[in-house]
Amino acid sequence: MPEYSTASQERIPFPRKLAYGAGALANNLLGAAIGMMSIVLVTGLKLNPAVVGLLMAIPRLTDALTDPMMGYVSDHTRSRWGRRRPYIFVGALVAGVVFAFLWQLPAGYSDSFYFWYFLLGSIVFYLAYTVFATPWVAMGYELTPDYNERTRLMGVANFIGQFAWVAVPWFYAIMENDALFEDSVAGARGLAIAIGIFVALVGIVPAVFCRERFSESDLSPEAGYEGASSFLEGLKRNAVGFAKGFWATIRFLPFLKLCGATFLVFNGFMLVSSFSSFVIIYYVFGGDQDGGARYIGWFGTVSSVSTFCVILLVTWVSARLGKRRTFFVATGISIVGYGLKWFCYDPQQPQLLLLPAPLIAFGLGALFTLMGSMVADVCDLDELETGERREGMFGSIFWWVVKLGMALALALSGFLLNVTGFDAELEGGQAERTLFLLRVFDILVPMLTSGIAIWIMASYRLTEARALEVRKELERRRGRAGQEI
Repeated sequence: MPEYSTASQERIPFPRKLAYGAGALANNLLGAAIGMMSIVLVTGLKLNPAVVGLLMAIPRLTDALTDPMMGYVSDHTRSRWGRRRPYIFVGALVAGVVFAFLWQLPAGYSDSFYFWYFLLGSIVFYLAYTVFATPWVAMGYELTPDYNERTRLMGVANFIGQFAWVAVPWFYAIMENDALFEDSVAGARGLAIAIGIFVALVGIVPAVFCRERFSESDLSPEAGYEGASSFLEGLKRNAVGFAKGFWATIRFLPFLKLCGATFLVFNGFMLVSSFSSFVIIYYVFGGDQDGGARYIGWFGTVSSVSTFCVILLVTWVSARLGKRRTFFVATGISIVGYGLKWFCYDPQQPQLLLLPAPLIAFGLGALFTLMGSMVADVCDLDELETGERREGMFGSIFWWVVKLGMALALALSGFLLNVTGFDAELEGGQAERTLFLLRVFDILVPMLTSGIAIWIMASYRLTEARALEVRKELERRRGRAGQEI
């Protein structure tokens, strides 16, 4: 495959990559923490796993509307601070505060109270999360026009974001630590406050230190909000514009393939992500929650450290093999890792469960490094065909598909857990059938979904050579964009 050198003016300064990556750390921490901490709702408050699955899923279904709307709003905002930065700043602050309040669960109330408290609080949290995350994602797609520099940017951001995954696996052990908290529910209260403060401070960094590449003069003037003779006329025009942009985006075939592959790889993993914890606690450690929690933490840490290495390797390899072929290799390695779990879940040798972690890390480590870069390429192809820059719409729909899949995965995981016959009241006395099904689902589901994702991406045709052709044609039409704001 041909290689093209990146011009010096198209390289993003490393400090700016780090600033953009700070947004990945905040973004990953919010998304991962709420999922990991939700185990407290089962083990601490004794809520039904299926109910907890619904609590995780329902608020994310609201993203079906709010994510694309936020993408459209961001794409069409015209301000002295840019299209993305004001929303990133405000969204990070609000999301951090709401997350802290979400977990201040009072003791002694009914299951119904906890359901509605958490459901309504989660809806507000995800709205603030959308205001932050959607413009932040879109900013990354437009920071450079270079095919390989986009992968390097996503590699740096994904690398920094992985620090969240180093910390999150230890959250359950922190919340369960008797020396720190009275119980796991009290642990969730304290931990959430620390997370909220951290996110509010770190999440604003991209808004403060990054600069947007497209100035107002680079963008079509009719795309903004100004110019309507009345409020109703402006509302109608923007509603029509939103509908047209949404429809054009979801019909764009190269983009749909990226969404489909991401949906399968990520949500195949998420569907059974909690199953690994249950297998470790109840099969490998016979119900010993403290011992299981430590190994859950070690498994997550080994996975995260391995992912750091995977990101560096994938960033380097993709410039030589191409993004699509690198996706094939990395996802294939992760499938081998999932299969290896069957032999490494051994109560006699619990340390073996750490062996598959580096191989499994290739799946998600490569996924978001490559897919973010490939969506940026798709945005250029879309501009060639439509004349519009719609990073916000593409980013919002891409991540809505991820979150929709996550919502379905979390909802189904509770029911799937019930199918195994798992009963929290039995603690270490789970039935043999339950322990067997937990292992089967934990291993086979991500193997199958990852295999289907490879099949989908086999027909993806936006190569480096084609991306360069698209870029040259765009610059011939509108000149070289790049006036920072």
